[in-house]
Amino acid sequence: MSVRCFIAVEVDDPSTLDGIARAQSSLNTTGANLKLVERENLHLTLKFLGDVREGLLPEVAQVVSGTSFEPFRMALRGVGVFPSFRRPRVVWAGITEGVEALTAIFRDMEPRLVELDFKPESRPFSPHITIARVRSERNRDRLIEEVMALEDTDFGGFEARHVKLKKSVLTPRGPIYTDLALSRDAGAF
Repeated sequence: MSVRCFIAVEVDDPSTLDGIARAQSSLNTTGANLKLVERENLHLTLKFLGDVREGLLPEVAQVVSGTSFEPFRMALRGVGVFPSFRRPRVVWAGITEGVEALTAIFRDMEPRLVELDFKPESRPFSPHITIARVRSERNRDRLIEEVMALEDTDFGGFEARHVKLKKSVLTPRGPIYTDLALSRDAGAF
């Protein structure tokens, strides 16, 4: 049996979440075929692990719980798309502060996860928060116009204190996330 998992930093600041919700609402007015990420599911993925054998979960949890770092500020600004304006599939909020700390955490965990037979990332680490998924090409041009209008939006920020191993169960209504492990309290050594 396996469990779909990822490692993430959650967005938990109410005013940051409110700002993202306002941007999502603006994006929704375009008539594009979007699946907005629910408020309680907004996070920054450090590493998507995919389907993990249940027997391996304690070792993965140990990697996460053994990760420690000083608290750091994460600031969010701007909206963009992956992979391109011609073929948008993901709408994201950008990270303008905390990138170095996030990259250091990723680089700390990555070799320990590779030792557990997880594939190393083939693409450079590009921290972002997915705020919507694009389901089809419907109203793509209007969507891109709105993304460009939101490119300088300041979502504020928050203090990141934890990294979490999360389980993801996919349902027709959207994913359900459950915490499986937590990094040490940031700053508590």
